[in-house]
Amino acid sequence: MLLKYSFGIGDRFARQGRHQLRAFTEAEKSGVIITPVWNKSHREHTTVGSAPKEVMAEAIAATEGLGWQHSYLVDADHINLDTVKEFIPHSNFFTLDVGKYIGKKAEESEIRKFVVHVRTNFLDGLNIIGVSEEFNLSLKSVKEVANKFLYSIQKAAEIYSFIRKSKGNDDFCIEISMDEVESPQSRVELLLILKMISYYGIPIDTLAPKFEGRFNKGIDYEGDLSAFEKEFEDFLLIMDYAAEQFGMNPDQKLSIHTGSDKFSLYPIINRLIKKHDAGLHLKTAGTTWLEEVIGLAEAEGAALELMKEIYIEALHRFEELTSPYLTVLNINKENLPDSDKVRSWSGKLFAESIRHDQQNPLYNSDFRQLMHTAYKIAAKHGERFTDLLDEHEVLVGEHVFQNIYKRHLTPLFIQ
Repeated sequence: MLLKYSFGIGDRFARQGRHQLRAFTEAEKSGVIITPVWNKSHREHTTVGSAPKEVMAEAIAATEGLGWQHSYLVDADHINLDTVKEFIPHSNFFTLDVGKYIGKKAEESEIRKFVVHVRTNFLDGLNIIGVSEEFNLSLKSVKEVANKFLYSIQKAAEIYSFIRKSKGNDDFCIEISMDEVESPQSRVELLLILKMISYYGIPIDTLAPKFEGRFNKGIDYEGDLSAFEKEFEDFLLIMDYAAEQFGMNPDQKLSIHTGSDKFSLYPIINRLIKKHDAGLHLKTAGTTWLEEVIGLAEAEGAALELMKEIYIEALHRFEELTSPYLTVLNINKENLPDSDKVRSWSGKLFAESIRHDQQNPLYNSDFRQLMHTAYKIAAKHGERFTDLLDEHEVLVGEHVFQNIYKRHLTPLFIQ
């Protein structure tokens, strides 16, 4: 069961489940219950050599170990028909990534049927209370949106049907993700996408659109805060309208992907979800890996040396590591410290350069983003890396806990 507030926690190396969950138990003491959702994608599994069953095992061990009495979920993150099968026995949350299908046209007959369906139910000039933009649902505008998005929602329906048939029930959550694309969705596009989802009978729990501005990996939001505030509020209102008017899940909510460390947005999101009594799912991934890096750097000795090795190799493999994440990275290579400089760093300097503290003059967002992609190199070191995590569990685990609880859950849901 997905509660009103839910939070996606990635753990590349499946070592921090208990420390992650501690943040949720601490939030519970403040009277706020948040559903933890462990998420890991096919790409991440392939990179580190893990399997979906290990994520479920980590979640079970953490919840049983800490006596967590509320729901928790395991997310098959960014899956499609090619990758979903291996996740089905071990997941109860499925993020259907349809980004690569956006822009591909459905059959003309399907587009025509959908356009007729919309035009028989709506008139031009639809207004949603609180949304400043008028919705032009003319024949032309509806067809333009259908040309762009209908095929992607058809693919989502195929994936959902496959999951439901394979599991034999509807005891799982569905998210549709269309955030890792070049262009954000407009208000009218979001409304019609929700209509498409309803039209094809997909019972979504969350929808992850692409917002204006940049949601880069592991660093703060880049964009106009006032524009985001209006966009986010409009999207909340459109989600509510669609739930009521299209007969959709009344508890459906927005999902923010690459939401980790968007500190400037958290006060806005907090205020608006409370204003509208709305739910929210926010997903993080590499944040925990970066806290592991920080903890191991601070441990000095062999742990710090390995972190230096990983960075130096990442510097030499820059194109390879960053190319899969081009839509969610913004690295200025000129700001990356060179190998000789990093070799001379203390653990404190390494940690402070990567720790996301924008008041610290040592913080380097370019360095942090590159290290975000470098977990692939850590995986190559195998037990050398994971043994260091185990050796320094207390130090690393405290960083993981404090990061999720103080920097994320508290400003989003508790304050």
